[in-house]
Amino acid sequence: NASGARRARKRSSGESPWEGQTLKRKATDTEEEDDQTEKKYRKCEKAGCSAVYPVCFASASERCAKNGYTSRWYHLSCGEHFCNECFDHYYRSHKDGYETFAEWKKVWTSNGKSEPSLKAFMADQQLPFWVQCTKPDCRKWRQLTKEAQLTPALAETYRCGMKYNNIKSEGPDQCSQPEDLRVAEVSDSWWHSMLILPPLLKESPASPFLAAYYPDCVGMSPSGSSSSASSSELKADAHRAVSSVFSLSVSGLSQYFQPFYQPNECGKALCVRPDMMELDELYEFPEFSRDPTMYLALRNLILASWHKNCKKVLTAEKCSQHIIVRGLVRVRCVQELDRVLQFMTRKGLINTGVLRVERPLLPEGYRSVIPLKSRDRIGGRVWDDTSLGVMVGRGAQIVNGCVNNPIALMCEQMDIKMHKLGERCELFQKGGQATDPTIDKRMDFHFNAILDVVSEWRKDKSQSQDTPLGEKVQEVKKNFLQESGMQFSELEEKVLQFHLSNLEFACGSTLDKVSARSWDHNEFFAQFSGDHTLLTKGYYVLLHKLAEGLDICTNCPVLVTVPLILLQKNLIHFNPPLPERKLKAIHSLGAGIIEKIALQFPCRFWDKKIQGADYFGNIPPVPEKRGMFSVFYDLDPQGKNAVLMSVISGDAVAAVQDMEEKDVVNECMKVLRELFKEQEVPEPVNYFVTHWSKDVWSQMSYSFVKTGGSGEAYDILAEDVQGKVFFAGEATNRHFPQTVTGAYLSGVREASKMTAV
Repeated sequence: NASGARRARKRSSGESPWEGQTLKRKATDTEEEDDQTEKKYRKCEKAGCSAVYPVCFASASERCAKNGYTSRWYHLSCGEHFCNECFDHYYRSHKDGYETFAEWKKVWTSNGKSEPSLKAFMADQQLPFWVQCTKPDCRKWRQLTKEAQLTPALAETYRCGMKYNNIKSEGPDQCSQPEDLRVAEVSDSWWHSMLILPPLLKESPASPFLAAYYPDCVGMSPSGSSSSASSSELKADAHRAVSSVFSLSVSGLSQYFQPFYQPNECGKALCVRPDMMELDELYEFPEFSRDPTMYLALRNLILASWHKNCKKVLTAEKCSQHIIVRGLVRVRCVQELDRVLQFMTRKGLINTGVLRVERPLLPEGYRSVIPLKSRDRIGGRVWDDTSLGVMVGRGAQIVNGCVNNPIALMCEQMDIKMHKLGERCELFQKGGQATDPTIDKRMDFHFNAILDVVSEWRKDKSQSQDTPLGEKVQEVKKNFLQESGMQFSELEEKVLQFHLSNLEFACGSTLDKVSARSWDHNEFFAQFSGDHTLLTKGYYVLLHKLAEGLDICTNCPVLVTVPLILLQKNLIHFNPPLPERKLKAIHSLGAGIIEKIALQFPCRFWDKKIQGADYFGNIPPVPEKRGMFSVFYDLDPQGKNAVLMSVISGDAVAAVQDMEEKDVVNECMKVLRELFKEQEVPEPVNYFVTHWSKDVWSQMSYSFVKTGGSGEAYDILAEDVQGKVFFAGEATNRHFPQTVTGAYLSGVREASKMTAV
């Protein structure tokens, strides 16, 4: 018949069929009758719209055109239109629907930022919901009746033929009924370009995270806010403490989970702006560059859902249940969801850590991996020791900055409690006298002021103008004292030496080798903030959980996640040789080294003097002793075990390198007996001293930028060779070098790169 012929012509020209499958028109037999019929209909005036015979989805006015003629069709998408009569029903003040529109408009303007147009009202309130059949061998999309409300529970359980479905069909097998032809068009690229309004989700899991944002700027509907306060009220005080808004909004969430920047926040690692796409997202999803709303809605939903329950794998099926938005755009959102979720999984933002995975997260080609370890154990420079009755990390044990830190995430997944390190650190002098806190604060101020001057100096300096940090610090100090006429007292000089020893601990090197221009290069990037914590159970509990189910081959020294110094010493032969650019970068970084000593005592002799502090400091009696047991850590501050751990850094490392362990212990005991001179300090009942510099597969602790080098070397080390050899480890992570977190994230980064090859 004629309508069938028109459908055939439309399909051949790329146009869509009628919007209503159940609507039929009587065919005409002559061309004259056909022309008369055409006058009863009006096509959508939107350029490029494929709907030749639109159908009004609203049916609000008694005079609704339905599938007939109207003076104007209002386009929402290719497949969704409303007639001029229904427009007037809501828009004209004398019409019955005006009050409904006015009330919605009041809520929208109170919470949102976008225009409260009638089209926005229709998309937000009047379009029907679409839901997908959950039967595995069906998965067809069905349109709900106008009155039906979509909920996550309904989306999770919906089957064709449920009473909410408006498709009237006889027979027992409702799934056998054909899917609306409009659904097939939604997946076409042109369909999205013809969408008038972006999808704004209702009751998104991201809503409590983003209470300080305008909902429509972060992919959510202003009419669907569950907050009792309007968004305009939240924005009224621009200087509101955003952390309090966040913590109050997301009850029950770990304080270390802050995936979204709050307004006016910056500099927080692994945090995203909920109102804009990042560069790698724009590269992966260029189709959303002009209007990122759909992407932001999906990404924010996924991130929030993951952080609400990080102990279970987040799937597209779980997320799709929470995509509550009217119209065919919900079909498109669900289709895009899987791409976004896989991208975020590869990036390591979700589905990461110590998850128990029942089925692979990525396609089959990405799943074949055999870890090879050079040692007879896993961990490398992470090495837990329990010989002293408590867990002592011979290597790493402290987490610096827990907010969004993957290590904190793993602890949350395994219900492991970390010990928050306090800020109090009393400094004791030779003879046991405590240092006046005002002197410590004053010298800490001068120490940081010296580094600030170094930062100003380097702003216009090239690599060739670099100088050792130690020399620059002494130069700045000398100039300051000359210009100010001040003189530091003997004690103040010693306290300054203590702070310099901490700087050498941080760099893993004496300051005469460290770049004054780039010593803190990573501080130009967002860093992990929040509490510093001690892993009282050590790192092994996390590593062994990560290793579950993996076929790890030990005693196989071949992978390129080795410490930097092993590359510098050419202990691995590459054929063909590494590019000159990479070799230059390898040698522009320094191989830092610190050592540790741990002592177990028969009693906690320090308790009365330290009074529950997590650590205490040792003021070096002379500059030559700087770095020799500068800080002592109580490894069981709230328990009964008596174990102290201290660090050897700077020039002190070379001083103890060839000493016997008992001699190092004797030196340490001399220091402790000076610090606690007023009482008897017992002999240790057990101890150990690390020898990382002599460890054949380490020979170092962590990297630093040498004089004349730059932070760019970390990026160059991270470059793969011909897409076949990949490099990971802390010395390949420019943002987070020197840390277990940085090493872990470099592994996530390389795994993501391999999936793209």
